[in-house]
Amino acid sequence: MAVAGQIAIPIPPVPVTLQTLVVMLAGSVLGRRFGTLSMLVFILLAAVGVPVLSGGSAGLGVLMGPTAGFIWGWPLAAFLIGWMTEKSKNLNGVKLTIYHVVFGVILVHMTGVMWMWLGIGMDGRAALLAGSLPFIPGDIVKALLGSVIALKLHKVLSVPGREKTVTGRGSF
Repeated sequence: MAVAGQIAIPIPPVPVTLQTLVVMLAGSVLGRRFGTLSMLVFILLAAVGVPVLSGGSAGLGVLMGPTAGFIWGWPLAAFLIGWMTEKSKNLNGVKLTIYHVVFGVILVHMTGVMWMWLGIGMDGRAALLAGSLPFIPGDIVKALLGSVIALKLHKVLSVPGREKTVTGRGSF
């Protein structure tokens, strides 16, 4: 996650990073418990000043700044993706992509935009235009890529909370 934050295109107020991809992988590969825990530990590291966020940033100021809603949405997204992945029978690329889009894109965008609007007082329309809409196409690509990676990992790893019931050959 820390490395994914350093691969960034700095577009204010929300940089483009690979962190949403890692959130999706945390839930779909590590499962709901470990995926959520990994996100919480990551946020704790950032809170105590370890420079793990985008651009090497850290601290409570960042966790209360314009991007805070996205960051605080990560544990919930990892939990829900992990829960749905564990619960899903015959997991395939379509199902996993849906979980990634609904929880890793839509949910994280909602928490981010809501924070920008209600938490820092940005106009709601401006928050949506600046913090979500430009990022949706890239995040959809990350959801697809995350599904392909996760399915391949499911075939070789023991994923917490689920047996190996991945269908197909990692395809959609």
